[in-house]
Amino acid sequence: MGLTIGVDIGGTKIAAGVVDEDGTILETYKVPTPPTADGVTDAICAAVSEVGSSHTIDAVGIGAAGYVDDKRATVLFAPNINWRHEPVKDKVEQRIGLPVVVENDANCAAWGEYRFGAGQGHEDVICITLGTGLGGGIIIGNKLRRGRFGVAAEFGHIRVVPDGLLCGCGSQGCWEQYASGRALVRYAKQRANATPENAAILLALGDGTPESIEGKHISEAARAGDLVAIDSFRELARWAGAGLADLASLFDPSAFIVGGGVSDEGDLVLDPIRKSFKRWLIGGAWRPHAQVLAAQLGGKAGLVGAADLARQG
Repeated sequence: MGLTIGVDIGGTKIAAGVVDEDGTILETYKVPTPPTADGVTDAICAAVSEVGSSHTIDAVGIGAAGYVDDKRATVLFAPNINWRHEPVKDKVEQRIGLPVVVENDANCAAWGEYRFGAGQGHEDVICITLGTGLGGGIIIGNKLRRGRFGVAAEFGHIRVVPDGLLCGCGSQGCWEQYASGRALVRYAKQRANATPENAAILLALGDGTPESIEGKHISEAARAGDLVAIDSFRELARWAGAGLADLASLFDPSAFIVGGGVSDEGDLVLDPIRKSFKRWLIGGAWRPHAQVLAAQLGGKAGLVGAADLARQG
């Protein structure tokens, strides 16, 4: 199979890209994400038609945030789009006349990293994405493992604190409430409110109040040496590394790949994640340790992975 198109459905934009067999993006096209479910389908078809107009395309892969069935055809539930048992594959195929594969967006990103990014050379890889929430993907024995019903690797909703913080999924104490971009902002606001004298740089980037703190402020302030910002990253990393240690007990991979917007800060967050992972790894003094690697493809991972999964069929 030659060229395929990957589609990444984001909260504000839908990106479509033509991708070759080496994972190289040849051309991209972006459209705003419409507010309605039917509008999203229309936008996907329009983006695919536009970006593929000057290429011979063999198949299309679509990455969607939500639960995708075992046939990679129907989105069972999408939290940010009103898709409930939505037959995305059939609807898009009928309109574009090409084979379509639908997959969870975190699985797409994991596959992209495994094939063309930090996971190259590994057969057993667990990926997590630290973004607004926490997503993941499982590659064991060179295969993407989706579970019987297609909805495996929802790591963000593993309960790590019984009766803990309320999660958007309706449960309490989910991992993503403690290790995610949203958690990072909460940590920074709490610490800046408690010790504003240690958050001078951070507070100056907003309007001077803890309530104005945003993720981008925390990153900038941490790089400038702000104590509250640095400590907030460390708290997120403590939870992230402890969770990876639990996943090591389940899957025993050779590598963990950490992606998502939070991971863009590199060793500022990766080093304390590695330390936490080592601290909480059961039997760590006597067993081999998985590598904890930074994702390499950034925001392109989902698009590239979706395109390659379409190529795999």
